[in-house]
Amino acid sequence: MEVGASYLGNGSCRFTVWAPRADSVEVHLPGSPERLVPLKAGELGYWEDVVTGVSPGSRYFFRLNGEHDRPDPASRYQPEGVHGPSEIIDQSAFPWSDHNWGGIPLEDFVIYELHVGTFTPEGTFAAVIPHLPELHEMGVTAIEIMPVAQFPGERNWGYDGAYPFAVQTSYGGPSGFKALVDACHREGLSLILDVVYNHLGPEGNYLREFAPYFTDRYRTPWGEAINFDGPGSDEVRAYFIENALAWFRDYHVDALRLDAVHAIFDFSARNFLQELAERTGEYSQEAGRPHLLIAESDLDDVRLIRTAEQGGYGLHAQWHDDFHHALHTLLTEDREAYYQDFGSTADLCKAFREGFVYDWRYSPYRQRRHGSSSREQPARQFVVCSQNHDQIGNRMQGERLITVAGFAAAKTAAAAVLLSPYIPLLFMGEEYGEEAPFLFFVSFPDPDLAEAVRSGRREEFRAFSWKGEPPDPQDPETFRRSRLKREQRHHGRNRTMFDFYRQLLRLRKELPALRHPDKENLEAGTQAGTSVLWLSRWKGVDRVIALFNLGGEKVSLNFPAASGSWKKLLDSAEELWQGPGSLLPQHLTGSEAVVLPPLSCALYRLEPKHDKVQ
Repeated sequence: MEVGASYLGNGSCRFTVWAPRADSVEVHLPGSPERLVPLKAGELGYWEDVVTGVSPGSRYFFRLNGEHDRPDPASRYQPEGVHGPSEIIDQSAFPWSDHNWGGIPLEDFVIYELHVGTFTPEGTFAAVIPHLPELHEMGVTAIEIMPVAQFPGERNWGYDGAYPFAVQTSYGGPSGFKALVDACHREGLSLILDVVYNHLGPEGNYLREFAPYFTDRYRTPWGEAINFDGPGSDEVRAYFIENALAWFRDYHVDALRLDAVHAIFDFSARNFLQELAERTGEYSQEAGRPHLLIAESDLDDVRLIRTAEQGGYGLHAQWHDDFHHALHTLLTEDREAYYQDFGSTADLCKAFREGFVYDWRYSPYRQRRHGSSSREQPARQFVVCSQNHDQIGNRMQGERLITVAGFAAAKTAAAAVLLSPYIPLLFMGEEYGEEAPFLFFVSFPDPDLAEAVRSGRREEFRAFSWKGEPPDPQDPETFRRSRLKREQRHHGRNRTMFDFYRQLLRLRKELPALRHPDKENLEAGTQAGTSVLWLSRWKGVDRVIALFNLGGEKVSLNFPAASGSWKKLLDSAEELWQGPGSLLPQHLTGSEAVVLPPLSCALYRLEPKHDKVQ
């Protein structure tokens, strides 16, 4: 059932709300003249009726039991914030230009994650649009937007959304978001939206007054858990499934990134995620193009991405945190909290070859065995990165990898991600070595809640030995410090990094051995007692070998290839990339001894026998 206010045209609108906890529900139209229109009680606690004399732009509340005015739980627009009235919008009014858009296959994704509020000085959907051509030309094929569901105030990461269907007012609202999606499709880019189905934000959240949306049987780190398997859960599941379909149907979104699915607690025989995947598949068939679901999870559980026939939930892909952690610990001194589970080149080698590092292996951090083997899952089902909003923003000072580990390490990390057999994700600004932090920020009008967030942040960092106080999330300056300085990409070292990313993305696109995610045509290995790792990939006769020195000392090794003529295509140590100077020859034959400078990477390609000069 399509919940909320559905404008039917000709001044009429159907209002539908699930409110089994109410004895009466009225639509309160506070305009001039003010009106109260009772809704009719239906089955399963739904209230519904068609109201005339309204139009797009009309604002309304649901009045419960003749006493309390509350915004619509399925509001599409909250122009006055989370406590104000909802607004009727006409979903059919936007002039879409993407009628011939067929989407981009998952295996062709190169994802660019961005936060709308800090990507530009304006902090709006409209301000993102002029940057799309440059991102596409660089090699990006999909933009991933951090959550846009209406949150309190104007500054937030987006994970405190209180209205899952409503688009954040300060970003540009529903029409602004549609314009961004339309512009992405015009540019040949897919749009991935980050959605949160494990909790709702604490301020402006009135859902519990309507129905049993929440449960006290479980608890998330961020508040009440959603009721996916208790009494009344059928309609809760329907609400969130309708939300997913609304993003696909009304906003033409191509894929959803499902936040922290390990905090979606559902022990029913048919898991919510499985039902969501089935309904998404059905909708994709109806729409004639694929719509994708990408999970974030810390469980290392292949059931998320296995098909229903294999006993899984049928999601299309998931974030591969083990890859990030294995890479990060080799390039930094971080060994606390979950990082204590990583730190060897063998871990990263396994992440390249198989996927999950933890496959029912003992985890010192968890003090138990953890994970499942992903060896048999295709590479296109894993999204990898060297940094993302969580891994940066959940540091006390929000430092990016380039700040923590330096310029050379950041280049090496970029190569590890973009030469990997997986779907790469870049976090906004890393492509030119942005050094502005990405800090945690909020703008809660409720002072008690703001103080609770400050205390919570301090508590979070007790697992780490970082010194000092975290920046105040409520302070507008914390938000301003997190804004990108994109103009830097044209100058100095930032320009060098920008060109390095462009070259990596060009090689990934042009070389058959690198073009598609593929774990089958791959070998990886390490050199005992060193920080060196090598990666060999091939497609048909096209073969490449990537060499990585992830430590601070130069290392000698035998080139890990059989005889043949190998040409160097990229070397991060070259002066071209502001390196210290290469120690590697331009051409190699067989297993010659070579020397890798510290914190460097290089890529060689086997030359065809008929054309040794290509």
